[in-house]
Amino acid sequence: VQLQASGGGSVQAGGSLKLSCATSGIIWSTFTSSRMGWYRQAPGKQRDLVAEITSGGSIIYEDSVKGRFIISRDNSRKKLFLQMNALEPEDTAVYYCNIELGYGELWGKGTQVTVSS
Repeated sequence: VQLQASGGGSVQAGGSLKLSCATSGIIWSTFTSSRMGWYRQAPGKQRDLVAEITSGGSIIYEDSVKGRFIISRDNSRKKLFLQMNALEPEDTAVYYCNIELGYGELWGKGTQVTVSS
């Protein structure tokens, strides 16, 4: 199973970006039954959860992104998304997608998001 995040870039504060996470090597039933999440890691800081979505559609957001970010999944395409609005310089980080499988967690390569003031 592989994950590939994309959609990062450089934007000004107040702008928007939409991140995508494509999966490969995973069958549909495994994808739909797995929890998935977006994490981010700023320079010199630990990797933290941004948002997660369970197989049943339950969603958790980190407090600082509530009301600005929206996590979603497209089970038919086996993809995960993160719509990021009203971006702030504090959102600058490398963003990673993550999937929780029965045998452990997998991470994709990150995508850089840079927000300038």
